[in-house]
Amino acid sequence: MGYVRGVNAHRPDDAPDTAAPGPGRVVLLTTSHRVAPGLLSWPAWQALRDADRVLCADEAHPQLPYLREAGITVEQAAPTAEDLVDACAGDRTVVVVATAEGEPRLTDGLARLAGSGRLRMPSLELLPASYDLPGARLLDLIQVMDRIREECPWSSRQTHKGLAKYGIEEAYELVEAIEEGDRDELREELGDVLLQVVFHSRIAEEDPEAPFSIDDVAATIVTKLIHRHPHVFGDATATTPEEVKEHWLRTKAVEKRRESVTDGIPLGQPGLALASKLASRVRTAGLDVPLPAGDGIGYELLAMAVRAEAEGVDPEAALRAAARSYRDAVRTAEGLNA
Repeated sequence: MGYVRGVNAHRPDDAPDTAAPGPGRVVLLTTSHRVAPGLLSWPAWQALRDADRVLCADEAHPQLPYLREAGITVEQAAPTAEDLVDACAGDRTVVVVATAEGEPRLTDGLARLAGSGRLRMPSLELLPASYDLPGARLLDLIQVMDRIREECPWSSRQTHKGLAKYGIEEAYELVEAIEEGDRDELREELGDVLLQVVFHSRIAEEDPEAPFSIDDVAATIVTKLIHRHPHVFGDATATTPEEVKEHWLRTKAVEKRRESVTDGIPLGQPGLALASKLASRVRTAGLDVPLPAGDGIGYELLAMAVRAEAEGVDPEAALRAAARSYRDAVRTAEGLNA
């Protein structure tokens, strides 16, 4: 919302300037709690230094110590719209350092006064003094998780082992959202998976022997990504996805001190995924390993999984797609027989 000060466009250039002082200017200064206090934009600092008065209703506002340290006089006040209009009289500028709620009572009051037409209104400027950086909302998640961990009777008692099953469930739900192509569901399920990471990291902070935090988790994966992408962050070159994957596996083998290409493959994953992963490691390593001879459905499924991997097909995803078609056929049959 903005109110423009009136200008007398018909006064002759040689006429004496007898116009009354203008109605002034209100600057509503907003800041983000996700950015360190004191890190304000240059226009914000200019507005603060040029203002006739600087007001803030919240004495505990995190910006106030830094403003006062910079020599800005900040008055603790929660003016009404009428008070603010009066304070701006005489072409004065008043900066209001907004609270977290954004001063809706004040802005609504100014809008009502402007609509009444009874007063000469000051111009109203919304000036964002700091902006959220990409990923800043993750800080909100961490703060919410801290409070839930401390105050929720269920969450405060959870352990890594107790939460393990939820991690598996959320991962499957994420895969389902991806395969269904539901964007809204995808966003929600990504959040659920992210919650598992933050929850486990919060629990890990309380370990008496080897605590770590979400920052440690993030630092670990950042270091790993940089080390395993020398073609991005270093002097190495990789022109194909296959070259990237080969370098990743070589680097990983050195990091983990693995002796076999099968090391690090979780045996507890679904059977088709396990068979496909083994086949992928064998193919990438350039090994010639014949399939074990045997009778029964297990060996037949193994052969099919290896064939699917060689053809670039995820056997788990393919089977899930076929199973969904089977589910639809079942529902159709139920409808026909109803």
